[in-house]
Amino acid sequence: MVIVVRLDVMLALRKMKSKELAEAIGLSEQNLSALRSGKAKGVRFSTLSAICDVLDCQPGDLLEFVDERGEI
Repeated sequence: MVIVVRLDVMLALRKMKSKELAEAIGLSEQNLSALRSGKAKGVRFSTLSAICDVLDCQPGDLLEFVDERGEI
């Protein structure tokens, strides 16, 4: 099981820089970078909710499940 973080895609679609998002949700740029790169071990629901609110999207737009064979 692999969870792919598609935050960069949503940022590009919304024409927003990660620095702007970090400021809007009150998260450090370093922590947002860890989330964007998939290196974060977890994400709080409050953070996910804030990201979805600012980007006007659903959690499923940001996170994608890919099985070990690379199939969706």
